[in-house]
Amino acid sequence: MSPLPVELKRTPARELWIRWDDGQEQRIPFFQLRKACPCATCREKAAAEPARPPTLLPVISAAEAQPVQLVSMQPVGNYGYNIAFSDGHDSGIFTFEYLRGLAS
Repeated sequence: MSPLPVELKRTPARELWIRWDDGQEQRIPFFQLRKACPCATCREKAAAEPARPPTLLPVISAAEAQPVQLVSMQPVGNYGYNIAFSDGHDSGIFTFEYLRGLAS
């Protein structure tokens, strides 16, 4: 059986701290969580983005330039969390197994 989270906290360093029922502790930066969003839209967008030539600088919006915050986490069944981010994105379901795999 996969480990289950027993405690969650947002740290001042903008990380999600998770303590698992097997005693392991994990810290995942909010930007890493947002970048790793497993929703279909994010997966399709990542797959469709062409490689940028190294000589061009990317252009980002003002919202994208702000540090991403974790706004809320809602349980989804007994297997994961729906996470809402400060950029308005809230459609990703992060399973416990997927979160554990994001260990840094």
